[in-house]
Amino acid sequence: MAIFRANQSVLIRAIKLDNKPQAMLLASAKGSVPVLVVATENKPRSMMVIEESLEVMLWALSQRDEDNLLRTDEADALPIMVSLITHFEHDFIPAFNAYSCAKRYHEDNVIECRQACEVYLQALEERLTRHTFMYAEQESLMDIALLPFLRKFARIDKQWFRQSPYPKLRTWLNHYLQSRMFSKVMEKHELWLDNYKQIYFGHDNT
Repeated sequence: MAIFRANQSVLIRAIKLDNKPQAMLLASAKGSVPVLVVATENKPRSMMVIEESLEVMLWALSQRDEDNLLRTDEADALPIMVSLITHFEHDFIPAFNAYSCAKRYHEDNVIECRQACEVYLQALEERLTRHTFMYAEQESLMDIALLPFLRKFARIDKQWFRQSPYPKLRTWLNHYLQSRMFSKVMEKHELWLDNYKQIYFGHDNT
């Protein structure tokens, strides 16, 4: 989403992780997504490889940020947001994975696993009672960084989430899920290994 919001255009290669292209492994030995390869400025033959989602977002918005998602007018905003995002990912993802597995395999501890996730939902709900978006009254990097995780969480048990005591969080999430931008960003693409077709992704190509 950050690439789209930053009006950047990139070649996108859709893959399956059980059939990784050799080109991907040559670019990044970690063998997982995302992998963004960009030419180094003033060195067309030198490539920079970005391997973390947050770093991809920061790169995209450093190119262009018309909506000021990085909050550059506030001296401490970016490091604070990065810290909040990093801590959320570090703490929430293990709890989310446990809840997802418990729900999928009908384990007895589903409620306990969900309650472990709710600790983080409660903190976000409290933030959203103070302002419209996660960091402040205006949208920021924090919103687009947390969106994928919260979307996945809500999909685990849609009925429970619709009735959960997090109305602000539901409103915030629906704001994105019902947007035209989200529909464009989430469009599926042909697998690159099927035909090696060049598919461009970004604001000018959706």
